[in-house]
Amino acid sequence: MIKIKYADTFFKRLTGLMFKKNIDYGLLFILKYGSSIHTCFMRFNIDVYFLDENKIIFEKATLKPWKFYKPSKKAKYLLETKENELNLKKGEKLNLDEI
Repeated sequence: MIKIKYADTFFKRLTGLMFKKNIDYGLLFILKYGSSIHTCFMRFNIDVYFLDENKIIFEKATLKPWKFYKPSKKAKYLLETKENELNLKKGEKLNLDEI
């Protein structure tokens, strides 16, 4: 289990995990528009979980700093963690209160 922080303000969504040296939490975005992401200005690899409106993982990507990624379809939720922090698989339904 890890702590979840919410990117629930414009500034939190804008900066995400940029400039962080390390994290011990996951960052959850509730998306209204696109679900493309970038890892510019990041200092470590991350796992990104793309979830649909039912909180089911439909795609996972591991990204190095300075990469761009667009999932195969639009996500409703996006969870960013340190690489290998969680062992979640495609098709799993998340109870975001219990991660």
